[in-house]
Amino acid sequence: MAGQDENPGGIPDGVNAAVPNGARIYDYMLGGKDNYEADRRAADQMIAANPAAPLTAQANRGFLGRAVRHLAADRGIRQFIDIGAGLPTQQNVHQVAQAAAPGSRVVYADYDPVVVAHADALLATTDHVRVIKGDLRRPREILGDPGTRALLDFTEPVAVLLVAILHFIGPDEDPHGIVASLRDALPSGSHLVVSHTVSDSPDEVMAAAQRGFRASGAPLTPRTRAEIERFFDGFDLIEPGLADVRTWRADDAPADLPDLPWTMVGAVGRLRP
Repeated sequence: MAGQDENPGGIPDGVNAAVPNGARIYDYMLGGKDNYEADRRAADQMIAANPAAPLTAQANRGFLGRAVRHLAADRGIRQFIDIGAGLPTQQNVHQVAQAAAPGSRVVYADYDPVVVAHADALLATTDHVRVIKGDLRRPREILGDPGTRALLDFTEPVAVLLVAILHFIGPDEDPHGIVASLRDALPSGSHLVVSHTVSDSPDEVMAAAQRGFRASGAPLTPRTRAEIERFFDGFDLIEPGLADVRTWRADDAPADLPDLPWTMVGAVGRLRP
C-alpha cells in the first residue's frame, strides 16, 4: 500500500508521527498517502488478523459515495454535513454531491486538528465547502459553529453523514442520545446516513481491530444490527434499509458476495415530518 516516507522534514507541525492515528490508519487501508510508519504498523496488525480489512474500508467508502449521490440526484438534498470526515481522499462528499447537483454545499467536521488543518489546506479553494473542528460528542457545537451557519441554511433540508464514526463512541458516551440531539435540530425533509461496524465478526478479527484503534486513541465499539437501527429513531429508512455497505443500492454487486470477517452495515433515513 501507499504511504509517506517517515521524513521528519515532511511532517506537519503538531503531528506526532510516532503515535498511530485513526484517520491515517483508514487512509492507509484506502491506499492513500497521508500516513506514517506507526499508522501502517497498526493497520498491518489488523490486516494480519483479517486480510480483507482494506476491502471493508473500500466498501464503506463506496457506500458513502452512493448515499451522497442518491441524496443529491434523487432526493433533492443540496446541503451536507459530514461529521468525523477524516482525511480528504478521492471522491470526497463535495465532489460527489456537486457532480450530481452543482451548487451543493458541504461542511466537513472532525475533532482531530491534524485532519482539519490538512483538509482546510486542501479544500481552501473549493467553492461551497467549509472545514470546521468539531467533536461528535458535542453535536450542537457542530451545528452552531459559525462556519456551519455561514454555509448551511437550517430552514432547508440537510443531510447529516455519520459514516464509520459512531462505532468510535462508547456506550458510556450516549451515542443514541447524540444522534437524537442532531435529529431534533434538523428541519423537516432532512436525512441521516450511518455506517457502522457490526458485532457479529469473529472475535479475533474484532480484537485486532480494537487493539489497533485503541492505540490510536479511538476505541472501537461494534454494535448489533438492532442497536444500529435505533440510530434511525424518528427517521423512515430508504430502501433497502439497513444493509451490508457493499450492497446498499449497488447495482453491480454480485448476488453471492462472500462474507467479510469485518462487516459494516449502512442505511439512509428520511426525517419524519
